[in-house]
Amino acid sequence: MQIEVAQQIAAPRERVFDVYSDFLGWPRWAGVKEVVLRQQGDPPPSGLGAIRVVRARGMAIEEEITAWERPARMSYRLIAGAPIRDHGGEVRFEPAAGGTRVVWTIRFRPLVPGTGWLLRSVLSREIRNALAGLARYTDSSRAAAQVQTQAADQ
Repeated sequence: MQIEVAQQIAAPRERVFDVYSDFLGWPRWAGVKEVVLRQQGDPPPSGLGAIRVVRARGMAIEEEITAWERPARMSYRLIAGAPIRDHGGEVRFEPAAGGTRVVWTIRFRPLVPGTGWLLRSVLSREIRNALAGLARYTDSSRAAAQVQTQAADQ
């Protein structure tokens, strides 16, 4: 199964990539309780080879970063913690008029046959909500930074 969700964000892709890749900051915008970095990656802390544990809604999902190309894309694979197999995800950060288009794609096989439609529905909703949160957080952080810069200039 495959899911692809896109979100337009009114901020430069370097900034959007940096906010997204700051896993420890996810509780501020992604709808998760906490993210624990189990192993640092290259570049530290969240790059290639990093292992993160995402805790949300009573689950702890462990993922490994398998590709890190700042500011263009990041890929990961599920190690443990969800009722799915062969889960791989990719988040692309594409330049777009007025900011960045973020495209989050995941592929997976359900652990229990016949539950793919339900998992697709749940995962699609979670990704949409996370990307909307990323857009709100990035836009508000950017706006706050602009206000601070304007105040300092006066």
